[in-house]
Amino acid sequence: MTIVPAISIVVPCCNEKGHIESCLRSILKQEPPPGGFEILIADGMSNDGTREILRRLADQNPALRIIDNPQRIVSSGLNEAIKAARGDIIIRMDAHTEYASDYVRQCMNVLRATQADNVGGPWRAKGNGLIGGAIAAAFQSPFAVGGARGHDPSYEGTVDTVYLGCWPRQVFDRIGLFDEELVRNQDDEFNLRLTRAGGKIWQSPRIRSWYYPRASLRALFRQYRQYGYWKVRVIQKHRLPASVRHLIPCVFVLLSCALPLLGLAWHPALSAWFIMMAVYAGCNLIASILGALQSGGKFLLMFPIVFVFYHVAYGYGFLHGLCDFVLFKRKPRESYTALTRELLTRECSRPSEHTSNVEQR
Repeated sequence: MTIVPAISIVVPCCNEKGHIESCLRSILKQEPPPGGFEILIADGMSNDGTREILRRLADQNPALRIIDNPQRIVSSGLNEAIKAARGDIIIRMDAHTEYASDYVRQCMNVLRATQADNVGGPWRAKGNGLIGGAIAAAFQSPFAVGGARGHDPSYEGTVDTVYLGCWPRQVFDRIGLFDEELVRNQDDEFNLRLTRAGGKIWQSPRIRSWYYPRASLRALFRQYRQYGYWKVRVIQKHRLPASVRHLIPCVFVLLSCALPLLGLAWHPALSAWFIMMAVYAGCNLIASILGALQSGGKFLLMFPIVFVFYHVAYGYGFLHGLCDFVLFKRKPRESYTALTRELLTRECSRPSEHTSNVEQR
């Protein structure tokens, strides 16, 4: 007799040799719920040794199944895993996240207590090294992310989107799967559809996990450039007015470039540029001091640079998205359709005297 698990944990991955084993072992150590759980790994046809690790772990653990994801992006991987899942509850997990041992149990507790359609925990970050630590600390700052509630580790209540997610299976039957056009922001788009269909999304600090962000400024820039770019497509598809927090980085980047050029012919534009940059520098400095105080005095000198990378990357990508999707109606360029770690893999395969400086996700 085949035992049907109560919970299906879905994990998309692609070329995650350095992370996937520790991730899966932490998932296997989760407190087992009544009825047990299965783990479905949607592998994007990895070629770095990840597949061999997955096969070895699957041989050792019958609860673990490997699902092929030939499209190699997160949204298609999630969809393939969800279609193969047998549980009544779907929980998404990520290879670059560390989980509390009661993560699954707390997801279930919050889901039952709130009767929500999707629950998750705050998006907490944990970084390695000087730059990675500064990126992670800035990640929690309202100045970096526009005050999004998902980055507030103490907030509990309804949200418009939540990190990762835990859903009753019927949610996908009701509103469909993830949008496979989107390389980024597929979770935001799904949660937008869910809330528009009358669904409730709930965030609880009892659901604890720690995300490992990019470990270099270059990788951070690529990641947030893609976030800004694909946010335009989500807004366009749903004919949704952009939130102020999505527009501010775009306007900042546009004016930073346009005002000095306009100032060559019209001097007040140059004055406006100086005022804008002075205001931004002041806000950046205040946010950096507050961030350093919350981090025990660390990263004070790094925070101003990291904040600039967050804002300029997102704004630059958003402008590119406006040009490609709205103004010229052209197909997305390759730098926005390939995941940032895929671009990194290509660079690592090229002989270079600077190989040791290439960042790791």
